Amino acid sequence: MVSFQFLNGVLSLPRLRALGAAILSLSGVTGVAQGVQAAPVPAEMRSSFFAVTVNNKKVDVAHAASNYDFVSFDTATPVELSITAAQPGFWDQGVDIEPWRLGLRATRHRSTIQFRLPPATKISISRPGDFLYEARMLFIFAGTPPAPPPTGPNVTIVPAGVHRESLNPKSGDTIYFAPGSYVLGSLNLWQVQNVKILGRGTIVYDGPQDPTSDDGWMQKPDWHCIVGYQAHNVEIDGLTCIVRSRTWSIQMKDSTGFRYDDLRVIGGNTGNANQDGIDWLGGGDSIVNHSFFRASDDDIAEQGNWDGYTQADLVRPGADVSNVLVENSELSTSISNVVRLGWPQKIYNSKNFTLRDSDILHAGIGACGQTFGILGFWGANGAKGDHTGVTLENLTLDNWYSLLQVEQEQPALHDFTFHNIWALGQPPLVESTLIGSVKNVTLDNVKYGATQVTNDAQVPISVSGGAEEPKFAPPAPLAASFRATPAVFAPLQTVKLTAQPAPGARYTWLFGDGSTANGRVVNHRFPDALGTELDGQNEAGQFRVLLHVTDRSGHQDWAEQGLVAVAEWHEAIKESGPVEVGLAYKIYPGGWSELPDFSKMQPTLTGTSTNLDADPQGFTHYATTWDGLIGIPADAGYTFHLMDRDGARLVIDGMVVAETGPPFAQVCGSPGNALRYDSGSIGLRAGLHVVRVEALNTVSGGAPRLMWQSAQLPLADVPASAFSRRKEQEIARRADR
Repeated sequence: MVSFQFLNGVLSLPRLRALGAAILSLSGVTGVAQGVQAAPVPAEMRSSFFAVTVNNKKVDVAHAASNYDFVSFDTATPVELSITAAQPGFWDQGVDIEPWRLGLRATRHRSTIQFRLPPATKISISRPGDFLYEARMLFIFAGTPPAPPPTGPNVTIVPAGVHRESLNPKSGDTIYFAPGSYVLGSLNLWQVQNVKILGRGTIVYDGPQDPTSDDGWMQKPDWHCIVGYQAHNVEIDGLTCIVRSRTWSIQMKDSTGFRYDDLRVIGGNTGNANQDGIDWLGGGDSIVNHSFFRASDDDIAEQGNWDGYTQADLVRPGADVSNVLVENSELSTSISNVVRLGWPQKIYNSKNFTLRDSDILHAGIGACGQTFGILGFWGANGAKGDHTGVTLENLTLDNWYSLLQVEQEQPALHDFTFHNIWALGQPPLVESTLIGSVKNVTLDNVKYGATQVTNDAQVPISVSGGAEEPKFAPPAPLAASFRATPAVFAPLQTVKLTAQPAPGARYTWLFGDGSTANGRVVNHRFPDALGTELDGQNEAGQFRVLLHVTDRSGHQDWAEQGLVAVAEWHEAIKESGPVEVGLAYKIYPGGWSELPDFSKMQPTLTGTSTNLDADPQGFTHYATTWDGLIGIPADAGYTFHLMDRDGARLVIDGMVVAETGPPFAQVCGSPGNALRYDSGSIGLRAGLHVVRVEALNTVSGGAPRLMWQSAQLPLADVPASAFSRRKEQEIARRADR
């Protein structure tokens, strides 16, 4: 291994320049298969949890941060991926490959999954719903081969291998990372200009920050993976940033003219906080393109300054931020917002922020004073500034929480546009807000599945404190929607899919089973009853069917509909007998971290309710069960969506259909837990079926929310009229079958 020579902690660039072509010969690039290149991962960086092959040839897996691993290779053609988990049965719960827009689906054999990956693609792989900071996740970066290394007197080559210390280029320098190079330190762009960072290398930052407090905001060298301080005209291509300590990943203070391309940022820390992806503190005029972010805080953030948490620091006026563009990227966070602008008491102006043509893989859940959203602007407690020209457009939303949380006191936020926002498969979990001096917010083709939102209730959005009502643009001439016939089908049965016609349009279908087709009318057979994420129970599985429509002028639209293939039906109750409206509930006082075994317990309170509510009569820590019948209007494959803060479970005809994840505490003093979400599918014949809902009330309060949908029934809350009950002993007998 070739090692750097360092002088007083600063990389000795002249010595590396002298090594010249000899260094390149040691770069360690290996050909995995024809047209595929991957570099070895040094032993101290290697992970053993996942074993990965590309076109049947093994590639090294690198450990990033927390429980995150990644694989990086270059290819100009599609490849066959095989991923084996060291933990037996790891994939039994299902496989979630994002972005969902790609329509990828794996095949599974024991602990191994396989699928075909397009070139120039960055994806996240985990188990369905398991994407918070303790999740085991694998990121795959299939890039395009980098350009040959440049030459010249100011060019430094970083060879393959592990190198300790930091990079401190001077104005006019170019640094080229050979594939397989790992720098354990920082890239300090301190008062420099006209710098280029090229190639295919990795910076691993694990600094001295206190893991229990926030001092990651500090502006100083060796405090971030990349820091730009009064730096200008910097190009960074093909770099991977790994951040393990509690600090902001990339911080730019009063810096302009940055161009990031093919950037990969992975951050994780035990505190699950204060680890933004990229921050602008003044400055701007920057572009981030074809990049990937996995952060333990906001993915993208703007502030005028950040000098600490004292009162004087918070109210000190900051510099303006303008003209920031993030495009063609994938964004994932374990907590907080995808985009964060503004902060309480902060004083600065901003204009022209755009996030476009990108995928939201995982948005943060919960709240930190303000609820998290795709966009959060928290201008509270005396914040001042004129903020204009915020545009989010052409975004697909996979796992997410809310659309926008926008607040400003003075003087104004204005001209915020949400155009072509496509939520695929999951409804919003909490409402959005507009508060205070906010005006001219436009929602233009914001869609949940195939439905465009046209009013406050559909978003849903709360408007208060003098904010103007948002504007809802009329439906565009090009609109994606489709119907499936028959609406009820079994695996391998032919289903006809018909798109709404649009003159001169091109129709692309992704069936959620790994296959695609083109045309306004197509026929398709779904292969099994496991669903897109392989989380079905061999009875009924939902396939995430996507339709992408484009016209000659470049306009586009997406529609999503979950279609359920039913292999085994649950028959309705055939016995007749009187029923009463509502459900029977039981309350069990106590404090549990997970749902208990109710069969071994005696309730303290009982009663009846028209829906999923109950009277705890003063108890604050308790569990509740609701038992009864649910009326199914027509034979169909139904998908049920369950939401709760402290933990809930849905059981129909004795089968667990959905169960929310463990409690996830909100932060920064926000009380209670975040809403957790789960969904599941089941084939139900028309008529009455036995239903049970179980839920905890430990710190949050409130009742579970239950929604349903089918090919014939748009997504909606299960109405109270669907619930009924018989005598309690009869319900219990059926529930235990």
